Amino acid sequence: MGYLFFHPDSSAALKPCMWCKRALTGGEMCYKHQFYGIDSHRCAQITPTLACNQHCLFCWRSFEHEYPEKRQIEPDVIVSQLASIQKKALAGYKVSYRADPVRYQESLIPNQIAISLSGEPTLYEKLPELIDLFNAQGCTTFLVSNGTNPDMLRACRPYQMYVSLTAPDRETYLAIARPDSDYWDRILESLSLLSNRRSAIRITLVQGINDHNPESYARIIEDAGPQFVEVKGYMHVGYSQKRLSRRHMPEHERIRNFAMSICEMSSYTFMDENLLSRVVCLEKKK
Repeated sequence: MGYLFFHPDSSAALKPCMWCKRALTGGEMCYKHQFYGIDSHRCAQITPTLACNQHCLFCWRSFEHEYPEKRQIEPDVIVSQLASIQKKALAGYKVSYRADPVRYQESLIPNQIAISLSGEPTLYEKLPELIDLFNAQGCTTFLVSNGTNPDMLRACRPYQMYVSLTAPDRETYLAIARPDSDYWDRILESLSLLSNRRSAIRITLVQGINDHNPESYARIIEDAGPQFVEVKGYMHVGYSQKRLSRRHMPEHERIRNFAMSICEMSSYTFMDENLLSRVVCLEKKK
């Protein structure tokens, strides 16, 4: 999978994303740059644990090959090693004629931490301390969670908090997320924490499975009150190809129409879209 681990006994890992690498060669940055101003080449994509309590059909992870985790390492170990591991991961770009030398040097000092690589970060017991350490270094942090641990989310202070909304109702949630337990009520509790902070709800649309009942999505979003909503299409990549087919990957027009349906039934309005990533961003009306 190309993950670089912070310690052999831990599943805390780092892997630069495709957009980070594209940005290093002067290419396009990801939609987070377009929507929120994040420089992709200065973003480090990490996870403090690969453990997860859901087995979402659309996830690119392999549920058949779990990485063993003997212990959770301390937050300061992750923070102190991050720059060196990022440098190791991007080492080939130092000598590449295609790489922008200025961007390469900037990439060695990440100022944006995306806690979103894989797994469920709220299962890491010292997640609040980890985020606080990154904040103290002047980094912005994006925390992406499935929302199953609201008490942990209450204690975290990221720059922007994402909570995934995988379904419009409990029945669809259980079918698509395949959780270890029924966490639907916990997810709704987590969503209720978003209105008083910089936050986003992420909806991954899987055609024919959870792309129905926009009224319920709109009601849940309205009750939660995040600043942003991202409606993103499922991408037929990784191990999800063993669970879903290409027909489950919606075209961008379908995604946009679904997002606009949510707008019509809520206080959210269209903000921007990225066709390549098949994502539409909505923003709460001011």
